[in-house]
Amino acid sequence: MTFQEQCYGPIRLIPGDNGGRYPSCHSILLEDAGILIDPASNRERLEELQAQGKIRMVWLSHWHEDHFRDLDLFDDRPLWMNPHDAPPLSDMEIFFEWYGLNGKAGRQLRLHWEPILKEQFHFRPRTPDGFLNDGDRINLGNLTVEVIHIPGHTPGHVAFYFREPEILFMGDCDLTAFGPWYGDRYSSIEQTINSVQRLRNIPARVYLAGHETGIFENPSQELWQNYLDVIQKRETALLNLLTKPKTMDEIVEAWIVYGKERQPREFYEFGERAHMEKHLERLMDSGVVTCDSGRYRRID
Repeated sequence: MTFQEQCYGPIRLIPGDNGGRYPSCHSILLEDAGILIDPASNRERLEELQAQGKIRMVWLSHWHEDHFRDLDLFDDRPLWMNPHDAPPLSDMEIFFEWYGLNGKAGRQLRLHWEPILKEQFHFRPRTPDGFLNDGDRINLGNLTVEVIHIPGHTPGHVAFYFREPEILFMGDCDLTAFGPWYGDRYSSIEQTINSVQRLRNIPARVYLAGHETGIFENPSQELWQNYLDVIQKRETALLNLLTKPKTMDEIVEAWIVYGKERQPREFYEFGERAHMEKHLERLMDSGVVTCDSGRYRRID
């Protein structure tokens, strides 16, 4: 889905390239305050806004590269984000560690992704100038912003509720058919579920998201539930697969998350493995799955 820039009073939604799909996202501009949220929509448009002196500060909803891709355009502007997500922006080694790129396979992926992170995503170490904490109410004159901490996707993932126009920006709680991402080292399935439930209970007039559709006016409870149900569908498919013992490589080859092998394989295999590890950890903690000699099986 593609759309033109949309304005809700002083709030401007700037659509991302390719319909806001990775490696882009939709950006939010609080026009009167000059605050840009998640600078990774359209580099040319953001350069134009910078040249016009429209950007005085940058906020991040979280630390992922498809939300800070064009942050380098604003090196001389203050950066605010939640403190829990600050470490990976400060150092590339920490960045890769937070994605779980460890061991031999992780080191190989680092070699693949390091030039991409530098060249395509313009990674430069940054330290926040200020922090966005849960419950903060920021008075911008004609607009009050409430910060809502929604961990799970990342430890410091935040949403923003703009009180006067009743607009909620949900970051990567995007209500897509793909469902939630919780594959990072410090991601959490349980926190993801709790955070989505928290957002769905906020009585906003319009819900804005960082990817794809991007704009939801009165989203149905069915839409919210379908988004959450993806988690259980993945888990059910994994349990069905584990009626016979499987190695992690065999689990990845089932492509439960992505449905089929995709290219570049290294990227999607990483995502598949990361999510399955989270589900296996959850299922073993609950006593439903066990692991013997590197092979996982369901306990009937």
